[in-house]
Amino acid sequence: MHLKKLSLQHYRNYQHVEFSTDHQVNIIVGPNAQGKTNLLESIFVMALTKSHRTHQDKELIRWDAPHTLLHAEVVKRYGNVQLDLSITRQGKKAKINGLEQRKLSNFIGTMNVVMFAPEDLEIVKGSPGVRRRFLDMEIGQVHPAYLYDLTQYNKILLQRNNYLKQLYASPGGKAPLLEVWNEQLAQFGVKIMKKRQSFIKKLQTWAEKIHSGITNGQETLRIAYESSLPAAQTEDEAVLLDQFMIKLTQVKDQELRRGVTLVGPHRDDLRFFIDEKEVQTFGSQGQQRTTALSLKLAEIELINEEVGEYPLLLLDDVLSELDRFRQTQLIETFQNKVQTFITTTGIEGIDLSKLESASVIHVKSGSIV
Repeated sequence: MHLKKLSLQHYRNYQHVEFSTDHQVNIIVGPNAQGKTNLLESIFVMALTKSHRTHQDKELIRWDAPHTLLHAEVVKRYGNVQLDLSITRQGKKAKINGLEQRKLSNFIGTMNVVMFAPEDLEIVKGSPGVRRRFLDMEIGQVHPAYLYDLTQYNKILLQRNNYLKQLYASPGGKAPLLEVWNEQLAQFGVKIMKKRQSFIKKLQTWAEKIHSGITNGQETLRIAYESSLPAAQTEDEAVLLDQFMIKLTQVKDQELRRGVTLVGPHRDDLRFFIDEKEVQTFGSQGQQRTTALSLKLAEIELINEEVGEYPLLLLDDVLSELDRFRQTQLIETFQNKVQTFITTTGIEGIDLSKLESASVIHVKSGSIV
């Protein structure tokens, strides 16, 4: 997979910008607050129709414009693809080769990316919500149907929570609709959990191998899926469905008292262990960084395994965060197989001897110079 051309109109601090590249490694250079990360972010948005930096789509639109338009030309193993994405304050429209896609989930996954940024350390040490977002975005890239199930689940969850709040406000009344919401919640919740289980199992295989390589075989990494269901590790959908319904029955009184849904994938989490010690709690800063790096490199291999070609790798000011050994490991991992876009304030800190035929793109005040 290769990004051949990118064009932006009214995106963040860019009025209009366009660049083409035939290079495997592309280094985006410029002082801070000039638009380097915005350029990298736009590639991410073209892949997933949303940003890794904000939940507010309107923030992607230049302040004096009604919309932002993004266009990309991507070379894939089966041919060239043209992607168009328009974002207004009312919503989004996406096209593949000029054909408008009725669902954004049909657009997502056409171009695959893996983003590695300093804030990715939060995947390891941040809140469970950060890790769930990581899971949802990465699974959605390779299994767009997952996004549909997730959207349906979140709609049902919202309606069920509203119903619980009504019951909380009128204690002692009957709850005739609760069983209906339970069945719908469990139906989509199980689909999400099964996809997460499968993804984590494959991620574990790659991450363990990569982490061992980065640490010279000194450490073993393990990833665990922490679920609100006791039988979450089973692959039998019928068993999972039964467990989900049983658990909802068990926590019914608590939910009625609190007015909120207490069971389901919206409360699940990931845990990371190095040599069976939990990284979030007992890992050093270096171990936490290495865990995050291993996860991202594992994503690259997993996407290749799932879709048959490597994704684009986006590195937002991360090489300076790594010591020379880890920087070399990272560069040698993507060299010659993954098209990479790197942002940096200067190329002095990059070991250019490790980069063959790199393109250098200079950014200043929302323009490529």
